[in-house]
Amino acid sequence: MEFVDWLWILHPALAVVFIYPLMGVVAHLGEQTRHRRVDHAKLPPTVGRDHQDLGKWLTTGIVAVVLVAITVSIVTKSFWSDSSQPPLRAYSLLLVLAGTVVALLVLWRVQQRWQRVLFALLTWAGVLGLGAQPEVWRVSDDPRTFAFWTAHYWTGVGLVALMLFSMAVRPEIARRLAWRRVHLAIVTVASILFVVQGISGSKDLLEIPLTWQKPAIYQCDFNARRCPGAEQARLEPTVIHPVG
Repeated sequence: MEFVDWLWILHPALAVVFIYPLMGVVAHLGEQTRHRRVDHAKLPPTVGRDHQDLGKWLTTGIVAVVLVAITVSIVTKSFWSDSSQPPLRAYSLLLVLAGTVVALLVLWRVQQRWQRVLFALLTWAGVLGLGAQPEVWRVSDDPRTFAFWTAHYWTGVGLVALMLFSMAVRPEIARRLAWRRVHLAIVTVASILFVVQGISGSKDLLEIPLTWQKPAIYQCDFNARRCPGAEQARLEPTVIHPVG
């Protein structure tokens, strides 16, 4: 593997090592919080606060991992291999990336509801803007197709939206029953999207060749599922030479 290949597996590695374990902890604390409130279970009073705090870290981690994936896609497919890319585009994309990160950090600090919703929307808009670049593989942009609803990119963007919304209305969730029910519905949908992300992400890893394999792989006819020389290689017997 070359350095660029290691960059491509940075996104799934971060998701496996940090995001999914943290998701399990947040889900467990959420269940404990509900048991303590509804069933009056004898649990530490700090479980609710821990659930909220780790939920914010989970949202931040998801946005960060998605930004890493999109940035690696854009850099390695264009600016890494094509020095003729216009500098203005590079500066514009860098500005959008920086603005998205700043909006996410500000979301941690603001208190009023409209401010939280505004910066959550700005963060999501930044993710969508970067993800709309031609270097990002989206499988399908047509909502009428099954590929759109199972695409790793679109389910990931939907997951980011749900998590940012939950983070933006966190104080309301703690104060009102109606918002807690909305939060429960969001968590249910997010859990399904997490499963879809795990499946579609594993599928995408199988479909992305290593750098040194791409010249041969891209000669194949993906619609016919046929590669040059495949028939001849299938007919020629394999000769195993003895060792020693």
